Amino acid sequence: MTAALHDDCPPPGEWTTDDLDALPDDGRRRELLDGVLLVSPSPSAAHQTIAGRLMVALEAECPDDYQVTQGVEVRINRTRSFIPDVLVITTPAAQRRPSRFEPHEVTLAVEIVSPSTRSIDRVLKPTLYAQAGIPYFWRIETEREGLVVHTYRIDPVDEIYTETGRWTKHVDTGEPFPLNLSVARLTPRHL
Repeated sequence: MTAALHDDCPPPGEWTTDDLDALPDDGRRRELLDGVLLVSPSPSAAHQTIAGRLMVALEAECPDDYQVTQGVEVRINRTRSFIPDVLVITTPAAQRRPSRFEPHEVTLAVEIVSPSTRSIDRVLKPTLYAQAGIPYFWRIETEREGLVVHTYRIDPVDEIYTETGRWTKHVDTGEPFPLNLSVARLTPRHL
């Protein structure tokens, strides 16, 4: 798959963020994991609806110190780069109008679990986001009964996330800022 990107592709395990920067801006979601290029399939309509609704809901509650965006790269280091589904970033970071953020500029990273990226969204990304020092992480699961929002806060000593809530009706948390979001408001009509 990577050979089709361009003729001078690095071997697996040797990709860097410089190689990502050299790729065409063709809308593909490309991430790096320890020098390995990950290319994800396009998200489903339900996934994108959840991301859009969450972005709007967070923006409505967001204090001036923060901004909300979605699908922007977080460059952890030269061989690790991920694209969370929704991000809360600091206002100074947003004012730079960057095409990517550094981990210290991200307050909250949100992943909406997709069938093709379950292990990455549930295990890998939260582990690496915590190691990078991103203070808060949310994971949104789509289940038969509806959406479930799992919220986490970093334990900065152990660099792991500890769960702060499992929400099925309202996300009612004071972190990263006071929130009371209706889960039904985030749920697509035909989930």
